[in-house]
Amino acid sequence: MKKVFKDADAALDGTLFDGMLIAAGGFGLCGIPELLIAAIKKAGTKNLTVASNNCGVDGFGLGQLLDTRQIKKMMSSYVGENAEFMRQFLSKELEVEFNPQGTLAERMRAGGAGIPGFYTKTGVGTIIAEGKEHKDFNGETYILERGIVADLSIVKAWKADPSGNLVFRKTARNFNPPAATCGKICVAEVEEIVPLGSLDPDTIHTPGIYVHRIIQGEHEKRIEQRTTRKREAA
Repeated sequence: MKKVFKDADAALDGTLFDGMLIAAGGFGLCGIPELLIAAIKKAGTKNLTVASNNCGVDGFGLGQLLDTRQIKKMMSSYVGENAEFMRQFLSKELEVEFNPQGTLAERMRAGGAGIPGFYTKTGVGTIIAEGKEHKDFNGETYILERGIVADLSIVKAWKADPSGNLVFRKTARNFNPPAATCGKICVAEVEEIVPLGSLDPDTIHTPGIYVHRIIQGEHEKRIEQRTTRKREAA
């Protein structure tokens, strides 16, 4: 099966529909599938629910889909750095389901592993636990969290081979691997596609069996918070 497509528009063809659930990889602006996000904006798909650690920044990453009102609901851990996100949330234009960061990652991983739910202590006694099943194990209270199975996963990797085996780089491994596995269809954008057999099997983070379509492209790689200091005199 051919997995390499010419561009993001071609890779997403036939996968998008209004009201769908999308799992998006990335952490801050690190490892975000910016080309695929731009293609979703261009397609105009609306009423989206997006599961992602955060929602980009104003005008970039998933923030673009807030600007065009294509996102109906965010399932997120961190909502800072985005004034439009805050405005839409406070004005009740955007539904938000807050998730502790580790819980969100595990919900994606569980969905990809075929696990419908799991118990965790994180969030017990807070608004996160409201409406969720509570159960005691060894004298400790846990809450039931549901695995996420998305209609589409969009991720960004460092390298891939034509079979879809993916290698992520550094911080991009935080959410991309679990996001990749939990989608019924996974589309990955990568910096480099290498020949089949050239990746060391021990370095592969996501096996190609989870990945359905791949594109290669140029990425902007913005820095979310640039912090510098003066160079010390020699």
